[in-house]
Amino acid sequence: MTMRERILGAVRAALGPTSADPAAIATEAAALLEAPAAIRPALGLADPVAAFAARVVSPKVGATLDQIGTMAELPGVVRRYLATHALPPTLALQADPALRALDWSGVTLREAAGSDEAVALGLADAGIAETGSLVFRSGSTTAVLDHFLPLHHLAAVKAESIVPYLEDFAAIAGKAPRNLNLITGASGTTDIEGSYVRGAHGPRFLHVILIAAAAA
Repeated sequence: MTMRERILGAVRAALGPTSADPAAIATEAAALLEAPAAIRPALGLADPVAAFAARVVSPKVGATLDQIGTMAELPGVVRRYLATHALPPTLALQADPALRALDWSGVTLREAAGSDEAVALGLADAGIAETGSLVFRSGSTTAVLDHFLPLHHLAAVKAESIVPYLEDFAAIAGKAPRNLNLITGASGTTDIEGSYVRGAHGPRFLHVILIAAAAA
């Protein structure tokens, strides 16, 4: 008998005889959903959009935030961000028709982010108020690496797409994509001698641009 078998055997003996009843498990799971307000953490603010904005800039998420009225204002905000951070006017832009149709004069656009990309901009599918997370679904107009390669990740999200909780997005998500990324703040790790390091596995900076209206 191997050591692994001995350990697992001891665990089974300590647990005693058990039998899983699928019907009982399903009943317990359904009971959890009967009163979701009783098991969900409070958002802190009644409006999910306001709660999302507050969460994004909280210390736990550590992103920065701009709020604009319409999609047409997006290029101006991006130009200001580039100038503020002394970045070249070059941008890897998600191939979303709504983004590509905007006036990007003065900014050189790249089709996709390279390994040394400074800035990339994408339009999130949704925002999660509870965690301040952004949801990006992979697809023909959404390159997954655009969210991970740039030093500065700029993410636009429409206010109308923000939901209170993750399960609220799951309820409306529809067919699962090949890849689904939930992004909460910039990349960070404490693996190196217990010191917090930003940008270890992805962007060092996350800037969220919240769009109040769907169209100009």
